[in-house]
Amino acid sequence: MDEPWDLVVVGAGPAGAAAALGGLTAAPGLRVLLLDRAGFPRDKACGDGISPDATAVLADLGLADLLDDWTPVRRLELARGTHRVSRPMRRPVRVVPRRVLDDRLLGAAVSAGARFERRRVRTVVTRGDVVVVDDELAARVVVGADGAYSVVRRAAGAPAVRRRAIALRGYVPTTPRWAGRQIIAFDPDDTQAYAWCFDRGDGLANVGYGAFGRNGLTRTALLRRLGELLPGADEGADWRGHHLPLSSWRWSQPGGRLLLAGDAAGLINPMTGEGIHYAVTTGAAAGRAAAAALLAGRPDTAGARHRAAVRRLLGRHLRHTAAAARLATAPAVLTAGLSAADRDQHVFDDLVDLGLGEGRLTPRVISGLARAVVTGRGRPHADRTRD
Repeated sequence: MDEPWDLVVVGAGPAGAAAALGGLTAAPGLRVLLLDRAGFPRDKACGDGISPDATAVLADLGLADLLDDWTPVRRLELARGTHRVSRPMRRPVRVVPRRVLDDRLLGAAVSAGARFERRRVRTVVTRGDVVVVDDELAARVVVGADGAYSVVRRAAGAPAVRRRAIALRGYVPTTPRWAGRQIIAFDPDDTQAYAWCFDRGDGLANVGYGAFGRNGLTRTALLRRLGELLPGADEGADWRGHHLPLSSWRWSQPGGRLLLAGDAAGLINPMTGEGIHYAVTTGAAAGRAAAAALLAGRPDTAGARHRAAVRRLLGRHLRHTAAAARLATAPAVLTAGLSAADRDQHVFDDLVDLGLGEGRLTPRVISGLARAVVTGRGRPHADRTRD
C-alpha cells in the first residue's frame, strides 16, 4: 500500500461530499479520497426536499449559491382525508433531484481538493494506526457515508438500526393543483404512512408513498395507495424504492478512527423520513472532527470528537423527534397536530422545523396539541387555506 490517505470517505452522496468539504475547509492541506460504487451524475431514491437548515450547512461549507437556480417552494399542505391545512412556510425549501444535488456536491468536493474514485468497498479493517480498505487502501481516518446498509457501520461495531421505513418515489408532470407547493397526504388508515407530492419547479413533481416501521410492502401496494391518496400521482416514471434507517432517542458513534454520517449513521427523521439535512450536517461534522484529530496528531480521537459534535448539534432534537413520532402513532394526536397548525401559524412553523430541520417540541406546540385533544376540536377545518 502507498502512503496512507489522511481521510478516506466511503460514499460520495451528500453526507460523503459534505465530509470531504468539512475536512478540507478545516484543514485545506488534507489528502482526502472519496469512494463510491456509482459514477456521477446518478439518480437516488429520495423526496428531493432541501430544507433551509440544510441550505445553511451548505453555506457554511462555502456553497451558499449551489442551488440558487432551483425555484423556492413556499407553501406546505398537510392533509388527512378531506381535511387540509395549507400555509406558507416561514422559510422556503427547494426540491432538487439527487442526480443534480449529488453531482454538484461531489464536484465542489473535488474542486476543493478531494480525489474521487469509483469503487465498491467490501471490507474496512482497523490495523494498528491505520484503517485498511479492501486490503488496498490505507487511511488515518475513515468516514462511512455509504448508506442504509453501511460496510463502515458494521466494521465500527455500531448497533444495528432497529426501525426502518420503506418508500417508493417517482416523477410526474406537475398539475396546477400541485404547483408551487409541497403536499403531504397522511394515510387515514395508517398514521405511520403518507403520500407526498413536491413540486420541483421545472414542470415535474417528486411523488411517492412511504410507510414507517413496515416490511413486506410491494411496489404494487405502494403505487396503489399513492394513487388513492393523490389521484394521478401513480402515473409517473423513474420509480425507485428504498429503505430508510430511522433515528431513535439516542445516537451512537463509536470512538476510534471510523466515523459515521447520514444514513450510515442511522439518521433519518422518524416523523417525516427527511434525511438530507442530517446527511450534510453530520457529514460536515465528521470531516471537521477528522481534521481536528489529525491536526492534533491524535487520529484515534476522531470518533469521540464526532460523537460530541453531533450530540451537541442534534442530540436534543433527536430526542424530540423520537417522542413526536411515537405520539403521532395515535390518530387523535396526529389530527390534533393538524388542527393546532391550522389555528396558529407559529405552531405550523415549529412543526415544519421539527420535521425538516433541527426543531424541537416547543411549548406552543405541546400547548396546541393538548388544547386540541382536551377540547375535542381535533379536526381541522375542511378545505381551509391560509395566506
